[in-house]
Formats: sequence, structure tokens, C-alpha cells
Amino acid sequence: MEWLHDINFYSVTLRLVLAVLFGGIIGLERGANKHQAGLRTHILVCVGATLAMLTNAYIFEEITRIADPARLGAQVISGIGFLGAGLILVTSRNKVKGLTTAAGLWASACIGLALGIGFYEGALIAGILVFIVLAFLPRLEAYVYDRSRLMNVFVELDSMNNLRRFINSARSQDFIIVETQVSKSDNIVDHGYNLNLSFRIPKQISHDDVLRSLSKCDGVFLVEELE
Repeated sequence: MEWLHDINFYSVTLRLVLAVLFGGIIGLERGANKHQAGLRTHILVCVGATLAMLTNAYIFEEITRIADPARLGAQVISGIGFLGAGLILVTSRNKVKGLTTAAGLWASACIGLALGIGFYEGALIAGILVFIVLAFLPRLEAYVYDRSRLMNVFVELDSMNNLRRFINSARSQDFIIVETQVSKSDNIVDHGYNLNLSFRIPKQISHDDVLRSLSKCDGVFLVEELE
């Protein structure tokens, strides 16, 4: 099985095919959940990283041993940050989106680097773990977050007076306000306001109960919990 770790036609083909497979598995999960980077993006990143590492290994083994066999791989890891940064968005509601997809893209590149150098075991284990994290841990994450005492909500209100009443109503229900951020709204009637509110709630109240209660306040157009 030494041919698997040498640079030859068969090992190169195997590593690139595995890059398509592992990158595709991660990309399918992201694409199925309507995230920005999907099947093709993850495949291209993983194949590109694999090829960069293969090229580096080829230079080191076939051309000159003076070259650093990790140099191209290091450039891929730093360079993928620019692609990942393009996936991270801050919405008008101050909600950050795309962090998990960017991290998955970076992990896909690292898997490609492992395949490119012939570290099959690491690539296989990492590929399985990354897929498990992306596909199954959101359920655990939602379960834990739904029982968290800290809530972040986005609220649209029609006036500053009703905004004050809204905050007073939250305090009257024993919600401990941690942070508030107010801005003018472009989404509702003139002179409306957006409110980002972080607060702690009593143990006996569920997140859904909190949202229903707050939505009944005067002047409220929208109450939404932020992840």
C-alpha cells in the first residue's frame, strides 16, 4: 500500500476523487439548508486545497528537497479566510449569519490539504466529524438554546413612547435587561424604531411565552428572537 502515499497517477487520482467526495458531503448539507456556499463551492475549495498540497509534495519529491513541503498549504489556510469572510453577513437586525458555513468551508480546505499530502486517516475522521457537527448538532444546539435564560430579541415599534413602554413592560415581567440598542427603522412607518434587546428571563417562562407576551405591547409591529 506504499503507492497510496507516493506521488503517482493512481494516488493523485484517489486523493482528488476523495476531495470531491468529502467536499461534496459537507457542501450538500450546507446547500440543503439554503446556505450561501453549497455543493460546488465546497467541492472546488476541497479539490483546490488538495491540488495545492499535491503540487507542494510533487515539488519537494521530484524537483528539489530544499523546498518547504508545507508552504503552499499554509497559503491555502490563510487565503481561504478571504473566501470565508465573504460568507459572513451582518443583517439590518444586527444578526450575524454565515459563520458556520465559513467555518465549514475552512474545514473543507483543511481536509483537502490532508488528502493532498496523503494523510488519509486524518481526512476521513475529520470529514465524518465535520458532517456530524453540521448535520446533527443543530438539534442539540436548538434544544440547549431554547432552555437558555438569556434571550436576544429584535423588535420593530412605531414610536419612542411605545419603545419606552415596551422596555418597562419587559422589566415588569421580571426580565433582567442586559443590553439595549435602538436605531431608526426603515422598515415600518415614519418615525419608527428598531430595538435590539438582550435580557434574562425567569426559569418558569419559555421563550415562546416571552415572545407572545411582548408582541401584545402597544405599537409593536414585530418581535423576533435572534440566534
